[in-house]
Amino acid sequence: MARLSGKVAIVTGAASGIGLALAEALAAEGMRLVIADIEEDSLDTAAAALRAGGAEVVTVRADVSRYVEVESIGAAAMEAFGAVHLAVNNAGVAMGGATWELSIEDWEWVLGVDLWGVIYGVKAFTPLIIASGGGHIVNTASMAGLTSTPFMGPYNVSKHGVVTLSETLFHELAMLHPEVGVTVVCPGWVRTQIHRSDRNRVSAGQDDAALDGTDGEGLRSVIDTLIASGLDPDHVASMIVDAVKENRFYVLTHADWSTSVLSRAERMVAGAQPEMTIPGND
Repeated sequence: MARLSGKVAIVTGAASGIGLALAEALAAEGMRLVIADIEEDSLDTAAAALRAGGAEVVTVRADVSRYVEVESIGAAAMEAFGAVHLAVNNAGVAMGGATWELSIEDWEWVLGVDLWGVIYGVKAFTPLIIASGGGHIVNTASMAGLTSTPFMGPYNVSKHGVVTLSETLFHELAMLHPEVGVTVVCPGWVRTQIHRSDRNRVSAGQDDAALDGTDGEGLRSVIDTLIASGLDPDHVASMIVDAVKENRFYVLTHADWSTSVLSRAERMVAGAQPEMTIPGND
């Protein structure tokens, strides 16, 4: 999608973090926007700021773990603008703890947003992009989709799923609808509030219980420090926009983490034991 001006973009998880930064970047490119998030007040604030800058914006309050609500985002785009050219499946949550200590509800919450939310977006938005004459799909994964950091089981599983879903989608569209491109984004540490995403969880307080039996406060402290030292969301958004324009599939935001990815693949092929890495925690 070399030309973005005048075209229509959907961005989920657009009220903060990478999603908001990307919405701002796409608005600067002249795109018309449908932004969605579960946090309605923050979404309205984001929309007001975008409109103040001259952007055409439609908002949809949506929980991406529910397919009917994801469908409503696409329906709003078609009703407002008559087309969808770019869909960014970006909404995400995170939590931590020892894998065997996490509740089933913990797993369902993270997988529901981070994996099923992307599956639902692909299901709902891809036909709209095809019907609109082509465009691009962006799925936000993570470096956690290419490595396996301890105490992040549900997040790792979901993001590995997003990577392989995106690769599969890339091949299928190349065969059947080459007018639609795909990008998968694998960020490292970025200055967002994803480590505070339990604020949007229906069953408040469950992530505290999930950390029983582990050094929960210590884990949170480490994550807080790593995120605070991360990239600015605007920088990541710029990388994503460039990838869409260049029809580039992989976006790995932290070049210095590539050694962890390569080491994992080499050890796998060699039949060696997994090596524990926490990228960025040197």
